[in-house]
This record gives sequence, structure tokens and C-alpha cells, in this order.
Amino acid sequence: YYLTSRHLCLISFFAFTTQPISSDFNFYSFGSKPEPEPGMDGVPDRGRSTSPSSRTPNHTPRLGPSRLSSSRVRSSQSSASSSSSSSCLWLWCRRKRTKVLLALIALFALFFFVNYIMLLRLQHQQDRPHRNPKPTLRSSLSISLQGKLKKNSTSKKTQKGNYARMLALAAHALAENKREPKDLWQEPLVPASSWTPCSDQRNWEPNEGSNGYILVTANGGINQQRVAVCNAVVVARLLNSTLVVPKFMYSSVWRDTSQFRDIYQEEHFINYLAPDIRIVRDLPKKLQSLDLEAISSVITDVDMGKEARPSFYLKHVLPIILKNQVVHFIGFGNRLAFDPIPFELQRLRCRCNFHALQFVPRIQETGALLLKRLRGHAGLIGPLDRHFVGPFGELNMTSEKNSKKASKYLALHLRFEIDMVAHSLCEFGGGEEERKELEAYREIHFPALALMIKTTKLPSPSELRSEGLCPLTPEESILMLAALGFNRKTNLFVAGSNLYGGGSRLAALTSLYPKLVTKENLLSSAELEPFANYSSQLAALDFIGCAASDAFAMTDSGSQLSSLVSGYRIYYGGGRMPTIRPNKRRLASIFMKNSSIEWRIFEQRMRKAVRQTKHVQTRPKARSVYRYPRCKECMCRTI
Repeated sequence: YYLTSRHLCLISFFAFTTQPISSDFNFYSFGSKPEPEPGMDGVPDRGRSTSPSSRTPNHTPRLGPSRLSSSRVRSSQSSASSSSSSSCLWLWCRRKRTKVLLALIALFALFFFVNYIMLLRLQHQQDRPHRNPKPTLRSSLSISLQGKLKKNSTSKKTQKGNYARMLALAAHALAENKREPKDLWQEPLVPASSWTPCSDQRNWEPNEGSNGYILVTANGGINQQRVAVCNAVVVARLLNSTLVVPKFMYSSVWRDTSQFRDIYQEEHFINYLAPDIRIVRDLPKKLQSLDLEAISSVITDVDMGKEARPSFYLKHVLPIILKNQVVHFIGFGNRLAFDPIPFELQRLRCRCNFHALQFVPRIQETGALLLKRLRGHAGLIGPLDRHFVGPFGELNMTSEKNSKKASKYLALHLRFEIDMVAHSLCEFGGGEEERKELEAYREIHFPALALMIKTTKLPSPSELRSEGLCPLTPEESILMLAALGFNRKTNLFVAGSNLYGGGSRLAALTSLYPKLVTKENLLSSAELEPFANYSSQLAALDFIGCAASDAFAMTDSGSQLSSLVSGYRIYYGGGRMPTIRPNKRRLASIFMKNSSIEWRIFEQRMRKAVRQTKHVQTRPKARSVYRYPRCKECMCRTI
């Protein structure tokens, strides 16, 4: 198997040199035209007859010596001497040929011997068990990660997807402890800092709200409800109506009975917006007894399309208010367009979101405690602290003697709860067991979606993933952070820790980032007890932890929490609070090659994909002012 072309050439030469050499071989005429076969006396038989008589020997006696006979004698002597020299030359060549043959045979035997030794060594290496090298930091990280993945594979085995290889590569990369990129904790300061908040400025007279009353029962979680409240404020101003403090619908998904006053400061909300609209806590008694459904004063999400224009409300809703003095919006999720809308109404939207809605003292106090522990108990008030935790932020201040440098922390919102997973219609590597579980969940909580799946041809899970319509899994999210360059010592706060698949999905995250924490880790059970069974109030703590972080990474651009948090960081951050907004379509094309891509290439592509989204962007047309507040209605540009 190890014979080369050189070996084959030597074998060919050996074959040639081992051909028998006759005694009449002429070394000097080798390669020349061969001579005719000589006769018996050495002379060519050109003049001799071929008849039988000519072959009869001549017996005529010779009488004595003659000139011819003497010449023959001399010729015979010369022939003898020539024959003697030829035989010497033949003997010399024979000895030389023997030496060459012996050398070639020895060389050929050496080649076979070397090949034999190499084959034995290869076979020995294959049969020999591999010895474990002395463990290093890199190898220990990889081994611990693989061990945790293997340990957790018994439950929801395939939920980890096919990222074991990439996670091991990430562990090796983090173990090298490279320096973080300079712009990792920054955003473009000059263009970002040129925008300042100004939605608190008013340029109109107070609204009397004399046309009637607006009731709103908002659905969804805390973030969807927040958007519905601000949209209701704008509609009340548009229709010159009085807004009743919104109510929150009980959801079988969230299972939270919290109402507006349990989350937001009701008094501050009413007083701050008093120059804009009239707000009351309850309907007048004369209207409370009305059957609103019987008098057609109830409007659900089915009765109106998403992002309806102001003209719709003036044409269809205002007549109901003028007639019945009251209208009740049920659901009211995303039911007001962002464009076209009058300037002052858009500014009112921003004013409600960024100024009028403040958390109740109980949430503020616990949120301040959460921020203090996230920053390593250092005396520091962040740019957004007073907007979220109010006066409780001052409790985080310590004396100069005991103060220490605050720890930076990165916040990551994992929107991977079961409701999001089920509603996405994507697959996450759980096989048939996962498929059945999500189908059963949709039948209970999303019956309309379950019916649509049966009656309508929808895109396949692979098509949804390639289009970037699937939420990032915890494994994909942590690979993104590692590729961006966040080192292993990064303080990482994970919001939305109630992940689909349970705590085992955090195994990959904690293996790569051991300083990963959640609010459940930082706050004691006694401190969390007032919020038990109130998912919206717990989500408010996540909101505070994410919004006040030194860097924030979102994993789902469609998440309301991520959208609201990124908007707050733009509005109050002064250009110093970066947000990582991955393009999931680009990330999907990168993750699809996880079985073969090298870490260096993965790192380059990931950084390029995220860098393209890290720029100062004004609000695109018809996009949310809650997420993109850089617009003339919400913020003022100083440059």
C-alpha cells in the first residue's frame, strides 16, 4: 500500500537487468543493427552453396605450409587473443551485474521491510485505547458541557436540537479568554445622543371628554396590555370622550388576576394625563346598569381590523358613543394604526408610554433590590432607574467608603415560553412527543389557530424557520452571544426563565456562562412571595432588569417586552445603552450549517449579521413608536 511511482520504476529496472545475457552479447554494439548469423569458421555464408554436396567436407591433403596457411595461423592467433579479451570483458560485466542485482535485491527488501513496519504501527495505533490527556480549562469546559447535555438527554432528548457540536466549539472559544470587541457594550454615541426625550411637551388645550365614555378590557400579557392602554388614551382624545381606567382580561395562558391598579400607579396615571384627556375610575351609576351588548355598544377584535386608522373610529365608533354614551372595547390589541395619525396624537401615545405609566411601589422596591444585586451591591443609579424604581433607586446608593465599582451585566430576554412555542407553529427538535404536546396546547389555548391548521395549508416548519419566523432557542441565543465576543466572565441576566422544556434547557447556557442568573436566583422566596401567581407582576421585574442593563439582547423581534424595553433604552439611554437586535432570517441561514461550519466562520458571519442592525435608526413609516421612538413626535433632535 505504500509503494510509490519511484518504487515501481526501480522494480521495472530490476526486471530489465535480470534478463539473461548471452555469451555473444556485444556491449559496444548494443542498440545497433544485428549482424547475420556467422558460419562455422566465423565468416558469413554468403558464397557457400546450400546443396547437400557442398556440405561434404573436403579431404584433399595439404602438402605443406603456404602463404595462405601462414596467414591463417596469424589470423587464428589474433582470433585467440581477441577471444581471450572478450571473455575477460564478459567476466567483468558478469561480476558487475551480480553486484547490481544484489544491491537492487537488498534495496527492494528494505522497502518491503519498511512498509511492513509502518503497517504494524498503524494497526497498533488503531487497537490501542486512547489515553485521556491532562485536563485543561478548554477540555474541562467541553467535557462538562457534553456531560450536562448527555445527562439531560433522557428528558426531552431532542429538544437540544443539533447544537452539541457548536456548543462544544463555543466552550473552546470562551476558554481562550480573548479580549472583547471594543464596541460590544456601546452603540454609536454621537448620532444616538443627538436625540433627546420631548414627548412630555404639550401644545393643546385639555379635552373635556363630553361625548361619552370608553371602556377597555385589554387582553394578553402585561406588555400587550400596556400598548392597549396607550392606544385607548389616544382614541379617547380623538373622540373627545372620557376614558375609564382600563381593565385587564383574565387569560387562561397567563392565569393572572392582576388589574391596572396592581401594576401601575393609578393616581399618577390620571393626574399626569389630565391636561390631555379626562380619566375616571368607574362609569357613572346611570350607565353601569346598561346591557352594553344588547344596545350594540360592545366592539371586539373581530369587529375591527388590526391597526385601524383614525377615520375608522370617527366613522364607526363615534356614532355609537353619541347614541349610547358608552362603548366597550374588548381585546383591543394593536387596534390603532401608527400612520397616518395627527402629530399631537402620536406624541400623546409616547407620553402615555414613557411618562404616564409607572409601576406601583411594591414592584419598584423589589426592582431596585434586583438591580442592586445585579450590579454587585455597588452604589450606582443607572440612567433609567428613576423612571422604573422611582425613589427606591436612592436606596442603592452607599457611602463612598464602602462603595465599589459596579459590575456590568448583559440582559437576555428568552421568549421561549410554551405559548410562544405553540403559536409559532415551528419545530424545535422534540420529535413526535413535542408535536403532540404543542397540538394539545393549541387545542386548549388557541382553538382558532388549531382549526386553521386543519382547514388551511400553512407554511411548513422548515419554511417558517428559513424566513426567520421562529423564536430563537436557548441554545441558539447563547451561541449568538458567544460568537459576538461576550467572554465567559460576563454577568448574564436571563428574563423569561419559565422556558419550554424546563430548567434543563438552561444547561447549555450555564455551562458557557457560569455567572448566569435569573430573578429567582437573586431574590429570595420571601421577597418573591408577594408576586406569586401573578405572572404580569413578575414580568414587570424582568422588564426592569432588562431595561436598566448595560447591554440588552433580544431574541425575538416580535416580542412586546423586547420592543418596549428597546424603546425605553432609546428614549432615556442618551446613546449609551446598546441593544442587540438580531435579524432572525440571517441567523437562520447561519444556524442551518451548524453541522459543518467552523467556529471562526460562524463567528464572522454572526458578527456581520448583528453589526448590520446596530445603527441609529429613525422610525420607519407605519412602525411602532414604542419600539422606534426616534421620531419628531416622541424625541427632539439637537444636531
